[in-house]
Amino acid sequence: MENGIIFGNRILDIVFVSWFIAQFWKVITSLIKERKINFKRFLESGGMPSSHTSSVTSLVTAIGILKGTSSLEFAITFVFAVIVMYDAAGVRRAAGKQAGILNKITKNILNKEGTKIIEENLKELIGHTPKEVFVGAILGIFVAFIMI
Repeated sequence: MENGIIFGNRILDIVFVSWFIAQFWKVITSLIKERKINFKRFLESGGMPSSHTSSVTSLVTAIGILKGTSSLEFAITFVFAVIVMYDAAGVRRAAGKQAGILNKITKNILNKEGTKIIEENLKELIGHTPKEVFVGAILGIFVAFIMI
């Protein structure tokens, strides 16, 4: 395995490029939708595509190509990828929905009683839809195949 250009490790380079493309994609789509550039989207979680998913699928794909799908490394990264994708589309998405409900409740309390319960709204965009996870997975696989 040759050394990577960015981190001196080819696999880490693949994962980084996959993450970078996913996050940059969010900035571009934000620019198209809002007609202004929002660099905060580059470091935020949630949205299309899932950078967590693109990162882990590029990792598992690169390991599969370089070490083989019967290797211990592939098995470990595959299980890790499944957990991350489940978390992104399940647990974190549910937490985002709950944050939205809590934000509405605290706003209603503020409007009715004038009592501010929290200083700032809870972050709602922390998880992903299954489509965002799927697109992140395709991106990660594509980047790994292109860079290997």
